[in-house]
Amino acid sequence: MAGVSDPLISLRNVTKTYGAGATAFQALKGVDLDIAGGDFVAVMGPSGSGKSTTMNILGCLDVPSAGTFLFRGHHVETLGRDQRALLRRRYLGFVFQGFNLLSRTTALENVELPLLYRGDDKAQRRELGMAALDKVGLADWWDHTPAELSGGQQQRVAIARAIVTRPQVLLADEPTGNLDSERSVEIMELLTDLNRESGITVLMVTHEGDMAAFARTVIHFKDGLVDRVEAGHRQGVAVEA
Repeated sequence: MAGVSDPLISLRNVTKTYGAGATAFQALKGVDLDIAGGDFVAVMGPSGSGKSTTMNILGCLDVPSAGTFLFRGHHVETLGRDQRALLRRRYLGFVFQGFNLLSRTTALENVELPLLYRGDDKAQRRELGMAALDKVGLADWWDHTPAELSGGQQQRVAIARAIVTRPQVLLADEPTGNLDSERSVEIMELLTDLNRESGITVLMVTHEGDMAAFARTVIHFKDGLVDRVEAGHRQGVAVEA
């Protein structure tokens, strides 16, 4: 069982190999990584560096070929598909570059979807959905469809949907990739506020250094391994790990 000072997430010698024999490709070559609860982590690296594979494993969307993955002190690498799905539903929220909103439903109905899957009743869904929209500054836009919202507003709805179940970890995959610079900064400030005020651990993949600077911790991947760990430029002086 995890102790008070133990990391929320820990990877030890995690490898991931796709294919077999002569066509096998080793995407991860022995990743060691600790993430503290309440941290804001940006994950960076060139294409093929292993960052996306690592994030898929952390999001319980994929499993390691070998190595140890601990979440809250529990061995995730030993869990079956249904158990990983339960962990995702209970502890994780996801935000994507493309928003992934249902086009014919309102902002509130989009936000309520995870609660619908969870089996919450209509009154509970509405209460929690409106609270999540209020957190992202869109309570007055609850009855608008995605076509009636700007790109930045759509991403705010997507973030509200991700946090409506009150997850411990928010995984964001290029959350500003489809936004202009001004909207990008707004989204990063929102994620920063959620991290600081709600204590949500944020794990974000990004190619943009100015967006990564909002994070407390920046992890750089290279050739299937963690290359270095730095402090975000807005948080402190960069340090090697």
